[in-house]
Amino acid sequence: MTKPRVCLIGFGEVGQILATDLADAAELSAWDVLFDKPDSIPSRALQEHNVRAGTSAKDAAANADIVLSAVTAASDLDAAKSAAEGLKPGTFFLDFNSASPGMKQKAAAIVDGAGGRYVEAAVMSPFPPKRLATSMLLGGPHAREFLDQAQTLGFMGARFYANSVGPASATKMCRSVMIKGIEALLTESMLTARHYGVEAEVLGSLSDLLPVGDWEKLARYMISRSLEHGVRRAEEMREVAATVREAGLEPLMSSATAERQDWAAAHKSALANQQLSAILDRILKDIDRKRA
Repeated sequence: MTKPRVCLIGFGEVGQILATDLADAAELSAWDVLFDKPDSIPSRALQEHNVRAGTSAKDAAANADIVLSAVTAASDLDAAKSAAEGLKPGTFFLDFNSASPGMKQKAAAIVDGAGGRYVEAAVMSPFPPKRLATSMLLGGPHAREFLDQAQTLGFMGARFYANSVGPASATKMCRSVMIKGIEALLTESMLTARHYGVEAEVLGSLSDLLPVGDWEKLARYMISRSLEHGVRRAEEMREVAATVREAGLEPLMSSATAERQDWAAAHKSALANQQLSAILDRILKDIDRKRA
């Protein structure tokens, strides 16, 4: 049986997971804008994978049966444009990126206009640890047709969601208002509480009000996610804000969350500590140092 030819646009964390998990199921090619920098993480990662590195997105996508786009939200349209130049008629283009419904619709127009078949994918949980089995919603006029191929490749968490492009991404963006917003709120709440020495009482009060389990453990996990992935989360939250605007609302909370996530990324070094209190202390020391 002939293996499908799969092109990976974006060779960061998700792209590398895809390269590992699809190695036996497909012939792989890849492109990343950082391939022209030999010391970049994507360039170094190529040495660990059986992947043909394209000289451009057009070259990597040439003759591909399926293109998987996993880039930052701000690069969603650029990825679609650059890969579209190399698409053969009928190539599926699966867009994993955390972008607003409006941006996904623009990307779909680019891909379909080039003769490809655009499929919207809304990834509904962190890609690791489930990897290919991660829950994702597929949307667009080609989504149902693509589902069989997705499952053959191992995307067992994928399911058809909508015949049009937009609803799947809207679902993910609305979810992010809550999840990334809670991360931002916990970061601000716990840092302020630690400054006043009242974090234990605040956490106890939260446990009484919202019995979701160990609030200290939850706070450490959610704050750590912001510290580690703040840049990417901030970019996603700007797309969330765009989604809210597309709905005719002012994205007051989403815009503020984007700012706090961006801010959190600058304190990533605090993750060297294991305890919530130590993480908070390290961040507060960083703040004091910058004020001095």
